[in-house]
Amino acid sequence: QVQLVESGGGSVQPGGSLRLSCATSVSIFNLIAMGWYRQAPGKQRELVATILRSGSINYANSVKGRFTISRDDAKNTVSLQMNSLKPEDTAVYYCNAVKRDYRELEFWGQGTLVTVSL
Repeated sequence: QVQLVESGGGSVQPGGSLRLSCATSVSIFNLIAMGWYRQAPGKQRELVATILRSGSINYANSVKGRFTISRDDAKNTVSLQMNSLKPEDTAVYYCNAVKRDYRELEFWGQGTLVTVSL
């Protein structure tokens, strides 16, 4: 089993920055992928950014150039640096992890709220 705990959410003005962190209960190298998703009111949960065990990264087009996903092997954490935030970035952000032992398993954190407004 994998436990994921998000932190770093809060309120910020447009153009501001926030850094989210996801702490895992296992080594991130036991996970084949990790990522950040978000869900705004009235919308489906959508991919924000993912990072594979190989280090390969992909971003949603809406955040490309503004957000950066990274990992800290020593701390077993994955972070999301969010710059130039826009009101449309307002959402609950969820950490996601995929683990493969005898089969693939997917895990989710409880989410952290990001609000971008004046």
